[in-house]
Amino acid sequence: MQLDGKIAIVTGGASGFGAGIVRRFVNENARVVIADLNGDAAKELADELGEQAVGIEADVSDGSSVAALVRETEKTFGTVNVLVNNAGIGHIPETMETLPEEMFDKIFQVNIKSVYLTARNLIPQMKKMGGGAILNVASTGGVSPRPNLTWYNASKGWMITATKAMAIELAGAGIRVNAINPVAGDTPLLKTFMGGDTPEIKAKFLASIPIGRFSTPEDMGAAASFLCSDDASMITGVALEVDGGRCI
Repeated sequence: MQLDGKIAIVTGGASGFGAGIVRRFVNENARVVIADLNGDAAKELADELGEQAVGIEADVSDGSSVAALVRETEKTFGTVNVLVNNAGIGHIPETMETLPEEMFDKIFQVNIKSVYLTARNLIPQMKKMGGGAILNVASTGGVSPRPNLTWYNASKGWMITATKAMAIELAGAGIRVNAINPVAGDTPLLKTFMGGDTPEIKAKFLASIPIGRFSTPEDMGAAASFLCSDDASMITGVALEVDGGRCI
């Protein structure tokens, strides 16, 4: 019950790593808003998890949508004290100079601007409460980039730097800010990052992970639960690699 009594928003929480984090948070007795662009999937997961979860359709790249998400969360559960910025997008491997401008803009909006928007809407309330925990889901790509994912890698490197900067600025307000860096996992984005889904491609990718397996939503849930709990009260500004050793 590490998160007993906590009220959390998990963006991109309807599938993949986000769903793993949501499930673990509910198991730890938090009340969780599952915010996702796919509102039906968010509501379906909330229905499965019971009264401790609610699904809300939200576009984290849109300021009015994020503001509405926060208002609805407060109306449903109360003031948020845990935020997980999990929503993100990638792209099929492509040389940096040929990635379409529209795709670059989307990466910026979802992977970068969303962190600004959630901070703008939630940090004032956390300051009034005297504390809170924010977790940004970055990537090993922000630490050890792979070729042909340059702009995605850069967005996750930005998130790691933002995490550290946020942690310094907010420490005096009692708000901790950390990140996790997953390696590619068995989620809907896996095929996108690998550029295909054949046994040969998977074997090549797995060869770069010393532990020898992809990360799972459960792995992310365990790490997120700890970092957002009071057990981690002395930890802030950390970008924890949950990667089976890939970045060693």
